[in-house]
Amino acid sequence: MSSKETTPISKQLQQSYEQMFENNRAWAAAQSAKDPNYFKVLAEGQSPDYLFIGCSDSRIPAEQVTGLQPGEAFVHRNIANVICNTDLSAMSVINYAVRHLHVKRIIVFGHYGCGGVQAAMKPQDLGLLNPWLRNIRDVYRLHEDELNAISDATARYNRLVELNVVEQCRNVIKTAAIQQSYAANGFPVVSGWVFGLHNGLIKDLEIDFEATLKDVQKIYNLTS
Repeated sequence: MSSKETTPISKQLQQSYEQMFENNRAWAAAQSAKDPNYFKVLAEGQSPDYLFIGCSDSRIPAEQVTGLQPGEAFVHRNIANVICNTDLSAMSVINYAVRHLHVKRIIVFGHYGCGGVQAAMKPQDLGLLNPWLRNIRDVYRLHEDELNAISDATARYNRLVELNVVEQCRNVIKTAAIQQSYAANGFPVVSGWVFGLHNGLIKDLEIDFEATLKDVQKIYNLTS
């Protein structure tokens, strides 16, 4: 087969790629038809109330599952929605969202069946992923007794997904931007959600933000 010949799978991918431009044109036309000023307003700037910190998994589009529109949510995604204080990308997003966009709520948005969480529990060398997944393994270590008491493997993974979201919420709260903004303005507050791939519903883990903030600041107080 010549290198210039196209395999069936590459034809399918090319068609999918081209279809995205068709979809975009249709979407843009529909928005303009509903509101002639839609793109004029969109281009003027953003003032979102929410920062979503989610997993990179392609199955969880935050805006679609919550019904938010463009401009209503600032979004950061990475493997297993981890907030690591040495990750300059995540720290930059949080600082920009809080200090410049003045978001009112930060939502750490995990999901059941998370491949990153499952990978973290595999006893194998995963190369470059090792230091990243260690953040999740550390969550397991903190809750080892509870997790080891769950005999069903799926239920154990699901619980670790929840505990990971809770721990990442704490990591968000540890940052100076959140502590200082909340002290000065009363926002943002931090919430933890988990998305169910099996039913499309969101579970609110009901993080007690003020209690968690108070507990965090026993050691990580950066309000001065």
